[in-house]
Amino acid sequence: MRDHKRHDRQHGSTTADEQPQAEGGADGQTNGQADASAAGGNGVGGDGAAQAEPASSAGGEAPAGERPADPASELQGMRERYLRLAAEFENYRKRVERERGESWVRAQAQLAERLLEPLDDLQRIADFDPATTASTALHEGAEMVEKKFLRALEAAGLEEIDAAGKKFDPTQHEALTTAPAESEEEDEHVAQVYRKGYRFKGVLLRPAQVVVKKHG
Repeated sequence: MRDHKRHDRQHGSTTADEQPQAEGGADGQTNGQADASAAGGNGVGGDGAAQAEPASSAGGEAPAGERPADPASELQGMRERYLRLAAEFENYRKRVERERGESWVRAQAQLAERLLEPLDDLQRIADFDPATTASTALHEGAEMVEKKFLRALEAAGLEEIDAAGKKFDPTQHEALTTAPAESEEEDEHVAQVYRKGYRFKGVLLRPAQVVVKKHG
C-alpha cells in the first residue's frame, strides 16, 4: 500500500514537470510566429518602398521605342533617298534614249536593205550604152525599178496619196494653181497632180501638189 502511493506521487510529479515544458513550447511557437509575421511585414514594406522608387524615378522618361527621331537624321535620310532616286531616273532616261536611238538605226537599216535590190537594177540601167540600147528597153527598165522601189517603201509603211479627181483637202493637198470647172459639181476638185504626195504609217510626209478646179 505504501509502495503504491509512492508510485502515484512519482507519476504525478513527472506529469507536472512535463506540463510546463509543453506550455512553454506552445508559447515559444506563438511568439516565433508573431516575430516572423512582424519581420515579414517589415520585409514587404521594404520591398514595396524599393519597388516604388524605380517607378517614380522612371516616370519622367519616355520609353526607348517612343523617343522622337532626330530631325537631322531624318533630313539626311530623305536627302540620300532623293539622290538615289535622281540617279536611278537619270540612268533610266539615258537607257531609254539609247534604246530609242538603236531602234531608229535598226529601222533605217531595214529600209536601206529593202532598197538595195532596186538600186542594183537602177545601176544596171545606168550602165546601158544609149547608142546600142533601144529607148523602149530603157523605159521598161526604169518602170521596173520604180515598181521595185515602191514595193520596198510600201512594205516599210509608205502610202501614196490618191489625189486625182478627189475633192480638194488642204490637209493632204497643196494647191499650186486653179483651172476652170465645167460644172458646179467639179468645183473644188483636183484637176491635175503635179507631184505625188505620201504618208508614212499615217503620218504626212509631203502633200500632193495639185491643180484645183474652180467654177464661176
